[in-house]
Amino acid sequence: MFITCAALALASGCGSSQSSTSSSGGASPRPPATPGGFKASTTPKFGSPPAGALVQSGTVHIAYRNITIAPGTVKVKVGSTIVWTNDDPVEHNVTSHSGPQRFVSGNFGEGKSFQVTLAKPGVIHYLCTIHPTSMNGTIAVVK
Repeated sequence: MFITCAALALASGCGSSQSSTSSSGGASPRPPATPGGFKASTTPKFGSPPAGALVQSGTVHIAYRNITIAPGTVKVKVGSTIVWTNDDPVEHNVTSHSGPQRFVSGNFGEGKSFQVTLAKPGVIHYLCTIHPTSMNGTIAVVK
């Protein structure tokens, strides 16, 4: 009985990796989709600090926890030092995406930190290149 079912599955093309189209029009392959049929996004969505956000100075701590960033947006004075600490059991990194100051941490594990002192005003978008859709943040640096 098992052999009969397997033969029927093969005959119907189940499990085949070949395309069932015979067109030679050169159609491009479809992008990967989620189980619901929606295209999965890999583009980070950077937030902005609220207009009335408190301006911090000195050392400002940002936690990498549960594959997210807390807080995701901060507003700091020029000269402040940002310290990212990884509280997750997986590696993360801090990579600037845009803004007046560029930095790349390299990967760091649980309990490790990376820090940078911000010398120029402007808006810095950054992310963890390992988890860019859930781990991206914004730092507004003001005079």
